[in-house]
Amino acid sequence: MKTTTRTTMKTSAFILLIPLLLAAAPAARAAFAKGDTAYAKRLETLLLTGPGPFAGAGGKVAFGAPLKIEEMRGSWLRVSAKKPKTAGWVYAGNVAGEKPSIPPASGMTADTASGTAVAAAARPLTRIAGDYAEKRSLDPGGDEWLTAFAAAIVEEDIIIWLIENKKGEYQQ
Repeated sequence: MKTTTRTTMKTSAFILLIPLLLAAAPAARAAFAKGDTAYAKRLETLLLTGPGPFAGAGGKVAFGAPLKIEEMRGSWLRVSAKKPKTAGWVYAGNVAGEKPSIPPASGMTADTASGTAVAAAARPLTRIAGDYAEKRSLDPGGDEWLTAFAAAIVEEDIIIWLIENKKGEYQQ
């Protein structure tokens, strides 16, 4: 029973987060041009050896690292960094046009250049989440239940969903 409840909680939370993930997709296609500077918006951004999600890791940069755009192929950017001196390919959704000021919360994925984490972005959905909880006889308890549901979803679950549904950097 406990496993079923946890699975139901994870599924419910994930369903609520899907619109947020899809809303973030257009931001992944921000207008970048060769020679522009982009900034890493993950705590650690991998630079890949090729323009695709399954390419090997060629390097990594820290949050906020400036990256010079050398080439573009669809949603993929070939970038170079001075510190550490490295280069590689990055999905456009993993970088921002302006330097983000707030790093994403540990274990959360930033969904906008400002560093807003998924849980924080869900807060405006409190009324919608409450309606959802009411229709399904869940105890909304303010927005605490949404935060608890969101906490039950691990980044690996989101990546698996993105791969299976060919979203974000896993589009082919």
